[in-house]
Amino acid sequence: MLEELFQVIEERKRYPSKGSYTAELIYHEKGINKVLEKLGEEMTELIIAVKDGRKEEIVYETADLIYHLLVMLSALEIRLEDVYEELRKRRK
Repeated sequence: MLEELFQVIEERKRYPSKGSYTAELIYHEKGINKVLEKLGEEMTELIIAVKDGRKEEIVYETADLIYHLLVMLSALEIRLEDVYEELRKRRK
C-alpha cells in the first residue's frame, strides 16, 4: 500500500492537475514549508487522538500523517526505497 500511494504522489507531482491536493502541497508558494506545516498539524492531531484514546481517530490521523510524510519525501526527491534501506541497516 505504501508503494502504491507513493507512486500516486509521484504521478501527481510529475503531472499536476487542477484540483489535485497533492500537487497543491508540492507546488505551493511556501514550498516545502507548506508540507511541513501539514506534517506538524497531522502529528498534533494524532497526539490528541492518542491522548483521548479514540482508536478510530488514531487510525484516521495516522493515515493522514503517513500520506503527508510521503508527500514530503517526494517533494525532497527521496525515494521510499532509501527509507527502507535505512530501516534494513538498523535491523542488523
